[in-house]
Amino acid sequence: MLTNKQKNIYLRLVSYTDPYKWIIALSMLASMGVAASDAVLAYLVKPFVDDLIIAGNLDLAKLVPFLVVGLATFKGLSRYVQEYNIQTAGQHAIQDIRNETFGHAIKLSMRFYSSSSSGSLMSRILNDVNVMQAALAEVLVTLLRETLTMVALTGYAFYADWKMALMAFLVIPASVWPAAALGKKIKKFSRRGQDAMGNLTSVLEQSFSGIKVIKAFATEDREEQKFVRENSGFFNFVRKTFRYSAASSPVMEIMTSFGVAAVLWYGLDRVALGAMTKGELFSILAAILLMYTPLKRLTKVNNTIQKAIGAAERVFEVLDTQIEIVDNPKAIDLPRSRGYVSFEDVKFAYDEETVLNNFTVQASPGDVVALVGASGAGKSTLIGLLNRFYDPQQGRIMIDDHDIRTISQKSLHASLALVDQETFLFNDTIANNIRYSHPDADLSLVKNAAVQAYADTFINQMPDGYETQIGDRGIRLSGGQRQRICIARAILSDVPILLLDEATSALDTESEAMVQKALGNLMENRTTFVIAHRLSTIMHADKILVLDKGEVVESGTHQELLEYGGLYKRLCAAQFGGQD
Repeated sequence: MLTNKQKNIYLRLVSYTDPYKWIIALSMLASMGVAASDAVLAYLVKPFVDDLIIAGNLDLAKLVPFLVVGLATFKGLSRYVQEYNIQTAGQHAIQDIRNETFGHAIKLSMRFYSSSSSGSLMSRILNDVNVMQAALAEVLVTLLRETLTMVALTGYAFYADWKMALMAFLVIPASVWPAAALGKKIKKFSRRGQDAMGNLTSVLEQSFSGIKVIKAFATEDREEQKFVRENSGFFNFVRKTFRYSAASSPVMEIMTSFGVAAVLWYGLDRVALGAMTKGELFSILAAILLMYTPLKRLTKVNNTIQKAIGAAERVFEVLDTQIEIVDNPKAIDLPRSRGYVSFEDVKFAYDEETVLNNFTVQASPGDVVALVGASGAGKSTLIGLLNRFYDPQQGRIMIDDHDIRTISQKSLHASLALVDQETFLFNDTIANNIRYSHPDADLSLVKNAAVQAYADTFINQMPDGYETQIGDRGIRLSGGQRQRICIARAILSDVPILLLDEATSALDTESEAMVQKALGNLMENRTTFVIAHRLSTIMHADKILVLDKGEVVESGTHQELLEYGGLYKRLCAAQFGGQD
């Protein structure tokens, strides 16, 4: 028995079939046809024994083979309609659940992703949702062939009269060709379906791994549509597999009906000649007829439901997770920013751990503000707060006199560009990676951005130039090349506020020099916040903020901070070894 909680979960799961209730109703109607066929067959046993076997009405006997073939054809078509439609309805519902789960998950905040693994999310959206399908389709279609019964009836038929049993089996070789043809189709579309699932998994992996880039450019809706398209492609292959799989049983049933017809002709002739008794014919015929009934037992409905509920709980946990960062109902669209940014007494904590405390800073258009300090001092958190990956517990962040919580997230990100130390690129062409924030950008604009990012030279040296596929996360490019592609992407976005999070920390000296030139072009006439590990890259910043344990302990230009003789000077001495 199910508990109230389990019943509620199961009812919620079944509710996804509501849009396809007419498909399910058609399947149920076809199920009545299958049941009616068995009932008619059982009913015909009495007139068969009384009128044919005992009374010997041979005129009626001539109609029996045609009746058997017609009844089998009707039952086969009914079964096909039943199985194809119920499985199609179930897969439709599963497709809706998968789309809804992904669409919701990609809109969840960065706080959710900091405590959840991408692999777990992928497992829930793919594997768990597949398990849930059992409750939507298999529970509703429970009639399966019973193998043990078929084996027992087959053995008995050969024991009773091997000639008549062999007649019933003569149609099996004739069934090999259509069965093999269907098998090839099923294999073909099953393989393609697996490939489509691979593409689906790839979109998932890239979307969740690149969630920061997606949120920085506010492209959640586009990624959701990309996922919907891949999911639709997967569904089309699965539906074709259902089509041929559902046809297998009806084809076999129609073919074997000719074997039954042959047995009837031969058996009735033997009865007429007195070669066998009426009871013997009845017994053998009943065994052969029952041998073609469903081959498997009823599934363990409760076990199937329990498995589906366990999977549904995991999926519904994602769907029930509240989206933390949402637009205010009265949010306005921010016009193109002039570049004024200010943090006013900002306090932020991850759970109980305070990361920023009373943080205040102002930046005017074109200013370069550098953030330095030890790991964990709160530098990257500032970038996350300005992107509104999180909201502060205290204080406010202003852009052009607007609290960023009062403007729409899409318009906020239209004023920001992030170049992160994690150089995430999509498994796509170089051109499409550069135009990620503006997918309709002309190739000339893409090339102009690449030139400014000092990426044009190495791109043109590649086999397909800007149409070169760069592999998962840009694996075919070096670290410096990936970083320059990211810079070109930010240049093409043409935003007034730039966020650089240790953009050169993982590069060698030669690559860093090239990337620094590209960053110089990118930073021109933009308000820029720079997190720097290498202090040599921020010596010319308009303002350097030294953070320690979430607070600004020093502020000034490079020269002013050296003269002050505090933490910044000690950091410089440690990094430069006392050299000027």
